[in-house]
Amino acid sequence: MSDTGTAVPSADARHRLRRGLGLRDLVVYGLLFIAPMAPVGVFGALDARSHGAVALVYVVATVAMAFTAFGYAQMVRVVPQAGSVFAYARAGLGRGAGFVAGWMALLDYALIPAVAYLFSGIAMNALVPQVPRWLWTALAVAVTTLLNLWGVRVAARVGFLVLAMEIVVLLVLVVAAVVVLARDGAARGWLSPLSGDGTQGGSALFAVTGAVSVAVLSYLGFDAIASFAEEVTGGPTKVARALLCCLVLAGVLFVAQTYLVALLDPTTSARPAADPARQGPAFYDALDASVGTWLHDLVAASKAVGAAFAALAGQAAAGRLLFAMGRAGRLPRALARTDTGVPRVALLCSAALTLLAAGWAARRDDGLDRLVSVVDVGALTSFTLLHASVVGFFAVRRGGGPVSWWRHVLVPVVGAGITVTVIVAASGAAQAVGAAWLLLGLLVLAGRRGQGAEGFG
Repeated sequence: MSDTGTAVPSADARHRLRRGLGLRDLVVYGLLFIAPMAPVGVFGALDARSHGAVALVYVVATVAMAFTAFGYAQMVRVVPQAGSVFAYARAGLGRGAGFVAGWMALLDYALIPAVAYLFSGIAMNALVPQVPRWLWTALAVAVTTLLNLWGVRVAARVGFLVLAMEIVVLLVLVVAAVVVLARDGAARGWLSPLSGDGTQGGSALFAVTGAVSVAVLSYLGFDAIASFAEEVTGGPTKVARALLCCLVLAGVLFVAQTYLVALLDPTTSARPAADPARQGPAFYDALDASVGTWLHDLVAASKAVGAAFAALAGQAAAGRLLFAMGRAGRLPRALARTDTGVPRVALLCSAALTLLAAGWAARRDDGLDRLVSVVDVGALTSFTLLHASVVGFFAVRRGGGPVSWWRHVLVPVVGAGITVTVIVAASGAAQAVGAAWLLLGLLVLAGRRGQGAEGFG
């Protein structure tokens, strides 16, 4: 591999992935992973924190995440590899930093699917309580793993059908909300989702800034698109386009649904602020009060099915990351083996990791909360290293020709500032788990170096 990391390591057919994905497939993977209705679970918390300006929170969060999407788009054009941020940090910062970036991203890619599998298991257990949730969780892992082992093209087609179902449900929600608003008017002021409802006092704009650190977590997973760079037809520019397209689409969907549901909510933002126990079901409570329980049930069923297939996309991305790290010698090289262009060994390892995490959490009453509290630190740390990689590759190593100070310095520095701010705002438990995972990664890196693998440089 070259110093810049732009060449795909190993031309051996055993270590190559099969191309077959188009722009639509990439966007499907990204939207599946983050889920079109991701705000459902955090609506109440954001409503309370932002003093009712929950739609504005997502406008700001979309802009904030655009810096990260732009960084990925810059790097995927010059390092079009399956390892995503692992490959980018290797090219821009060195091999040791590349390992750290990949290792921290692995925490994200392993735990987000585990959260999604567990959410699906909990939802199915509520529908069929005779079957324990850990068994539903294991069944979801088995089905999606088989689809991933079948091949990226087949998984993308099935994923497209599931995503279409989720979009249809979201459209039903939008139409129902518009009908109720046209008939009965808004329960809150028409501009309150963008300006605050004025019931808590203080500056809504200042409150929005604090809420953005929670809202950006809704976008985690769109970066998985970059993991499929070696399987796309048409070159890396298509991957860059898909990243930006996915972020914009997600932002529009998030802003639209939170704006409408905030208007439907018969209570004010002061209620979830005063009673944190009401924050979790706040989205559903607003639908029940204004539209009816049928929409609540439809959204909940869609979330249950969609969660399992969000995990499908996450498991596929984790498999590509393990594949790339194995091919580079950072993890056992057996992970880099492919069978008819499918990284089956890496995918099975990815499935095992997520099954262990989800199975452990499924047996605990607080399992979901424990998993959710730590999934963000890995992703945000890898995002920070991504921004540093842009500066390192373009401005320091001059690997991409003439330097553009706004694209290669200003934008990534601002982007890194945003991700570091969110890490600082994370819970102490999440920070502790992230630090422990980082320490373990450094020990693995040192061990690989001692065995004669690539060094830190």
